[in-house]
Amino acid sequence: MVQSTILTDGPSAQSQPATPDASGLAPQAWISRFTVPLVSDQAEAASGPLKGLVFAAKDNIDALGLPTTAGCPAFSHAPQAHAAVVQKLLGAGASLVGKTNLDQFACGLNGTRSPYGAVPNAINPAYVSGGSSSGSAYVVATGQVDFALGTDTAGSGRVPAGLNNIVGLKPSRGLLSARGVVPAAQSVDCVSIFARSVGTAVRVLEAAMGHDPLDAYSRALPMATQAFPAAFRFGVPSALEFEGDAAAEVAFQEAVSRLQAMGGSAVTVDFAPLAEVAALLYESALVAERYTAIRGFFDAHESDVIEPVRSIIAAGRNYSAADLYAVQTRVKQLGQQADAMWDSIDFLMVPTAPTHYTIAQMQNDPVVLNRKLGAYTNFVNLLDYAALSVPSAIRADGLPFGITLIGQAGSDWQLAELGQRYHHLSGMTQGATGRPLPPAQAIAGIQPEACIRLAVVGAHLSGMPLNGQLTERGATLVRSAKTAAHYRLYALPGTTPPKPGMLRVAPDQGAQIELEIWEMPLRHYGSFVALIPAPLGIGTLELDDTSTVQGFVCEAHALQGAQDISQFGGWRAYIDSLAGDKAAVGS
Repeated sequence: MVQSTILTDGPSAQSQPATPDASGLAPQAWISRFTVPLVSDQAEAASGPLKGLVFAAKDNIDALGLPTTAGCPAFSHAPQAHAAVVQKLLGAGASLVGKTNLDQFACGLNGTRSPYGAVPNAINPAYVSGGSSSGSAYVVATGQVDFALGTDTAGSGRVPAGLNNIVGLKPSRGLLSARGVVPAAQSVDCVSIFARSVGTAVRVLEAAMGHDPLDAYSRALPMATQAFPAAFRFGVPSALEFEGDAAAEVAFQEAVSRLQAMGGSAVTVDFAPLAEVAALLYESALVAERYTAIRGFFDAHESDVIEPVRSIIAAGRNYSAADLYAVQTRVKQLGQQADAMWDSIDFLMVPTAPTHYTIAQMQNDPVVLNRKLGAYTNFVNLLDYAALSVPSAIRADGLPFGITLIGQAGSDWQLAELGQRYHHLSGMTQGATGRPLPPAQAIAGIQPEACIRLAVVGAHLSGMPLNGQLTERGATLVRSAKTAAHYRLYALPGTTPPKPGMLRVAPDQGAQIELEIWEMPLRHYGSFVALIPAPLGIGTLELDDTSTVQGFVCEAHALQGAQDISQFGGWRAYIDSLAGDKAAVGS
């Protein structure tokens, strides 16, 4: 017999922010747990691709041996089998810890709509965790599991990720089977994946995906296998709303700048059709599908459903079939309008959520504030897009801020490849654990191009005059770094644009020099090197971690009489000092 523990002692949905238990973690994140993590008895699981990883499942996803409540005690029932996705993950070697809290019947984006308690934010417990997959996001962010399953209809696999400093992978519809999942709106539901790194989320998707003929909405979808171009184009909404949250607006502009530094060009896209689709998800006949999902239970037990979930689902009774056909046609029309943006962009980038509310704020105005959290998520599944939420920054007030990359159906690997590079460049840590990100992993679905890594120290740095020679050849920024402490940097006289020269010296005579490491397709490397004028050239540089990389060096004879600027620690600081001197003279 499977041993399990049922947790039912959390505060009500109207309570104050959750009080952590003795471990410092909120018990409201869990609804039920196995006494001993559940593992597969299949022989192949012992060496499966997810061996050693532990996971949790949102409690609208069946797991044999634990009840499925969908966040409603009266709905609780014992499933007869694992959900298809749980079965696949167990077969791949992962072990299941238990079932997590959620906004009741996956109806909400904030994490406070549960009789098992409001799940607090993992970074600041006064704030919402985001929902409806609140518990799944919390247990990943706090390091209790390696990954967790959520579901996503309106953004429930992305908003909690953005608000808890973790990754939320919302696959293209139908990639993961939803058989054995209590639906919210079955035609647009997705099983989603939470993890602390893109690499882990991708491993889970690879292990769990596959066509399931027993799921009406499963499909075998062709996947794009080429990474986005090095000089990619990303869409930015024409109208951005942060609900007066200046910290979120600053963080979003920083995200735009980071993507530009990676080689991207920002393209303004018309957000109006996307915004209208987002509004239709809850404010039209589309809500009838939420009623249909649990109609038998709801009609018999309406009083057992909490507010505002009860009113939202009950509204689905008020629409006719004609109303539904009309709104479905409108969504198709808006989708045709939105499709025009793909002619000018490779993917769309939006804030995962426009702002961050406290639990008290959300409970005082649960419908309006919940709707605002979905401003940049509600349209995605209705228009059949893939999406990936990645952490971007910790705001000045200490709250996390995430962005979401959105692509056409089948772009999942492309989003993951670029999203992983973005996440690692952000310098963020893992969730609420404070641990650094693990090394980036190869995205198996992407066919890699032969590349060479090159260190630049001067006019080719990001934002400098010759940086275009890199980006026009498809080079992408990997990271900033420093040399080992045995180099001197000089300002070369008479060069246009101004350039530095770097020379290796004895260790006791050198300094660490800041540089950037770029990755360039090998097919373009020859044309780049041909542009380098004497006395500069390419040699081998030693970095402060003792590794080596190809990079710019200078012939020693050319440095006779050149100004030694090593004390600035890098070319950018030296250029900034010149600008400061000019300003001082002008004053």
